[in-house]
Amino acid sequence: MNTEFLTGLNERQHEAVTLPHQSALILAGAGSGKTRVLTTRIAWLIQTGQASPAGLLAVTFTNKTAKEMLSRISSMLPINTRGMWVGTFHGLCNRLLRAHYRDAGLPQTFQILDSQDQLALVKRLLKAANVDEERFPPRQVAWYINNHKDQGRRAADADAYDGDTRRKQELYAIYDEQCQREGVVDFAELLLRCFELLSRNEILRQHYRERFRHILVDEFQDTNRLQYHWLRLLAGVDAGATARAADNAIFAVGDDDQSIYAFRGASAANMQELQKDFGIETVIKLEQNYRSHGHILDAANALIKHNERRLGKELWTEEAKGEPLRVYEADTDIDEAGFIVDEVKSLANDGVSLSQIALLYRSNAQSRVLEHALFNASMSYRVYGGLRFFERQEIKHALAYLRLLASDEDDGALLRVINFPARGIGNRSLEQLQESARAAGTSLWTAAQAMADARAPKGDDADAAPATVLKGIPGFVALITRMRKSITELPLPELMEHVIEHSGLKPHYQAEREGADRLSNLDELINAAAGFVADELLEDTGLAAFLAHASLESGDNQAQAGTDALQLMTVHAAKGLEFHSVFISGLEEGLFPHENSLSAADGKEEERRLMYVALTRARRRLYLSFAQSRMLHGQTRYNIASSFLREIPEPLMKPVNRTRVFSGGSSSRAPFSTATATGGRGGRPEVVREAGFADTASPWRVGQSVTHPKFGAGVIINAEGRGSDARVQVNFHRHGTKWLALEFAKLEPA
Repeated sequence: MNTEFLTGLNERQHEAVTLPHQSALILAGAGSGKTRVLTTRIAWLIQTGQASPAGLLAVTFTNKTAKEMLSRISSMLPINTRGMWVGTFHGLCNRLLRAHYRDAGLPQTFQILDSQDQLALVKRLLKAANVDEERFPPRQVAWYINNHKDQGRRAADADAYDGDTRRKQELYAIYDEQCQREGVVDFAELLLRCFELLSRNEILRQHYRERFRHILVDEFQDTNRLQYHWLRLLAGVDAGATARAADNAIFAVGDDDQSIYAFRGASAANMQELQKDFGIETVIKLEQNYRSHGHILDAANALIKHNERRLGKELWTEEAKGEPLRVYEADTDIDEAGFIVDEVKSLANDGVSLSQIALLYRSNAQSRVLEHALFNASMSYRVYGGLRFFERQEIKHALAYLRLLASDEDDGALLRVINFPARGIGNRSLEQLQESARAAGTSLWTAAQAMADARAPKGDDADAAPATVLKGIPGFVALITRMRKSITELPLPELMEHVIEHSGLKPHYQAEREGADRLSNLDELINAAAGFVADELLEDTGLAAFLAHASLESGDNQAQAGTDALQLMTVHAAKGLEFHSVFISGLEEGLFPHENSLSAADGKEEERRLMYVALTRARRRLYLSFAQSRMLHGQTRYNIASSFLREIPEPLMKPVNRTRVFSGGSSSRAPFSTATATGGRGGRPEVVREAGFADTASPWRVGQSVTHPKFGAGVIINAEGRGSDARVQVNFHRHGTKWLALEFAKLEPA
């Protein structure tokens, strides 16, 4: 038996890969080789005869990771990975529902709504129901629906404790009915519908339990409650039961210290649930890091230890300690951006490629000043996770035509393209069309056909009338009918090209003054179709499969290929990536940690995990910067340094300028005292306000988070006086800075 693929595994990795048939939790730290462990585990199970390629289910959180895993398995074993069940939760549920669409109560050609399509449908339903969008914003209604689906709740089980929630519950029910009628499903529906199917259909449930004896899960800390219950169901653990030794085994790999998606419903508590439900006694910890130098790991370890609710691990490396973390205190956000540009130039001069340098920030709003500085410096940069390929206007138009050609029940697709490019169909005509469809209980397409039949030319030549002659709705019906006939035998790339040309999209953008980029993107869509057809790992490469692929891929971040460029992104977008050098900007209280974390349960711990993720993206050099003042959301904010900087041991950090991050030395100032300053970065005159009060008995301190009944949350940045004359200066998150007399202010600790 050839097991050369085990060569090079460290002791803990080898232990995890070669575990006997049992459920296991692998606590995999950043840069510890978790993807290698997962794929090698799959290869080990197949090579030793414990599982067949078809008897494994592997769940990832991105399509990119799924493809990488399949590629690695192919390189380890001489097997055909085509048909293996390796993919995202949504992708696997889509596959299962396609196979059992009748049992799931879906049409064979059901379409998947991405987030924008879902929002458009919600807006349409709100308008039809005469709902005030100011009282019930469409995004809020969509979030309400998705949140309940992620918790496994249908409209009948949704919260309804007051007038507003009862109305949202009604809208949820109307939304579900419309989706069912149109034959479309949103992302959350894929998983919920699949879970319901397996829950009620014992034959199917038993079939998949017997087939998938081994279930492997990547990024387990990012699972939500419904995803975890779906896994339990497949593994043979029904509600209220615990796993037995003979049950299917779950091999879960994750890191509770990198759980940063609570806002999406992710729950790191699922790791504790897994241990209880599956009787896991031993947790294997992958702590050897193959990415970063020692000082970076020491800083990350010291920071994350401040979180109380964690399973606990300590990253280490055989690499050198490396350089200390560089810390820069800027006067303003403009000064901070200038410093970053200068340092990037220096790194580039030292031979570090721009693509190996990342600039991270907590909030997208921070990027404007940074981008302006980079533009002025003529430095190439790329905003990672910006407007994604499948979300661009021209791509969504093309996909909507394809969706309508695939299913004439798709009302959302029809509404998107019925008058694009413009063909003389106004709002009044659309209202009449929608009213006709509602009255007849049909799809918009069926109503449009009936309307076209009533208005279209009569006689023997009616069918031959070109679409350009038929105006309005009859012209649109004729256009779609003709295209549907023309594409029947065409391969997918040629089908795509035909639709782009004959729908009028290509001529429309050719006539646009700045349509060249849109045309290039449409050409890239044809290339995507060609690549999809050529993918040997896919079983189905037809139009419906491609449309499902496009909807699923729209959730993946796609950086544009091109010239060497500096990478700009939020810390959330950086998860899973690594770079030679990393800048973490905006390390200020209220920004990072974010002010919203003050009011959220465990919010500070989630922010600290986010900071931990940011630190562990760097391989060799790490910069931490903050600004005394920052223009954000139209206001100048005066800041104090992030409390996270105090949680990193001082010997691990090196001040780049005369920063007040560090106490001791020649300065007697308290660390993190606030200051105002004038002048440039070097040798500037300073006015320092100490981090304390003249009245030592005062319960207030500079840097303390407070709330005010009128101005809301804020941070004390200055103080003066004593007794009845004491007053504080507070930087309120929404109202700027204000001086308040403590005797009358009614301040409360946050």
